[in-house]
Amino acid sequence: MKNLVSALFLFIGIIANAQQKNCEYDVDEKTDSTFIKKTPDYLIHEKDFVNSNDFVLFSLVNSDGIPYLNFQLLQKSKDFISPKCFDGTSKISLQLSNGKIITLLSAGDTCGQLNYNEKEKNNIRLLNSYFMFEKNSFEDLKKYPVTIMKVKFSSETADYIFKKELKSDKIKGTYSPEQYFINYLNCIE
Repeated sequence: MKNLVSALFLFIGIIANAQQKNCEYDVDEKTDSTFIKKTPDYLIHEKDFVNSNDFVLFSLVNSDGIPYLNFQLLQKSKDFISPKCFDGTSKISLQLSNGKIITLLSAGDTCGQLNYNEKEKNNIRLLNSYFMFEKNSFEDLKKYPVTIMKVKFSSETADYIFKKELKSDKIKGTYSPEQYFINYLNCIE
């Protein structure tokens, strides 16, 4: 019996540790007046054309107990890149494998900033914004993979199909977009 209890505690310890093993932070700061944690950027979607590339990256942020999704759209092109913006009506809808749709609401107005890379002769546009989670969305996001994401920009809507595995030659790595929230949401709770 004593061995069974010891084995049970060891198993629980391994499970608890395994859930926290993926937690790395770009920012992990706690002072008397603020608390913020931010996970590293993670590639969710990549589109590679002849003269252009689009990348969607996520990170998770906990700012003073409020969780946010940091959404980044990075576009590179030899041609001009039309601006994309978020406003108060913008949202991200995540369809889960169980059919449920989770909606995240825009935390503010912002537009992509255009820069030029002289060395590569590329236009680069970065749209960076934060989205707030619904109150009761965490449990489903931690259990079910995301299959489709619909992003409502201020003037258009775009759909992104999540892959089980995404191998990127540009960013150098292998990613699991479907499992993103399952693997990392616990890092900001």
